[in-house]
Amino acid sequence: MSPRDIDDPRRRILVRALSLGLLSSVPLTFARAQALGRPGKLPEGQCIYRISGDVTVNGKAADMKTIIKPGDTVKTGKGAELVFVVGTQAMILRGGTEMAIETPQDTSLFSRGMRMLTGALLSVSRSERMQIKTTTGTIGIRGTGFYVESQPDQTYFCTCYGVTDVASVKDPQKVEQIIAQRHDRPVYILADGSSGGLIRNAPFINHTDQELALIEALVGREPPFVFPKDTYTAPRRQY
Repeated sequence: MSPRDIDDPRRRILVRALSLGLLSSVPLTFARAQALGRPGKLPEGQCIYRISGDVTVNGKAADMKTIIKPGDTVKTGKGAELVFVVGTQAMILRGGTEMAIETPQDTSLFSRGMRMLTGALLSVSRSERMQIKTTTGTIGIRGTGFYVESQPDQTYFCTCYGVTDVASVKDPQKVEQIIAQRHDRPVYILADGSSGGLIRNAPFINHTDQELALIEALVGREPPFVFPKDTYTAPRRQY
């Protein structure tokens, strides 16, 4: 039995309850939510929800008391995972990832910048405009859910929901706006290729609706979609 098989039933129950409004009338503290077997909004002063494996922040080993903020560089070792919150943004950092959280200049349109040197990130935010830079792409985020994998020769990027502006490093003037309700158009952003062919359609891979529900809960929100009857059967749902 895989970890996915173990986690999915509990997470699906959570999303079904949220969709039916069964949990909305009783505010839950983080401790009470944990006791009920579901995530809750992290308490003030806590940044990390879950940490496993080798994780460093600015070169120092991280633990449950570590606070991560703009200006920090976070690295995860092979097989590690970090689930954490910075402001109103909640994230899952996969193993083998190096990410720098930046604060852009005052003249920037974005409230935050993030450089994905390598690895993979799942993130949600609603009120912040930010810019993600990878080895091959630049993506403007308008407060949304997204998943990104950065490799030397290509970037995989999925607008899970919301609006993003995607451009390749090689052809930065050609920007493609993606509007998604639920993983509608994942793309590859390539390092090499002809003009107009650097951004290509991609399959839905390596992240789940349940993970999105988890990190949204850590900042006191719900995903903009629900699936109470588990009837969503489009090909991109592969978990």
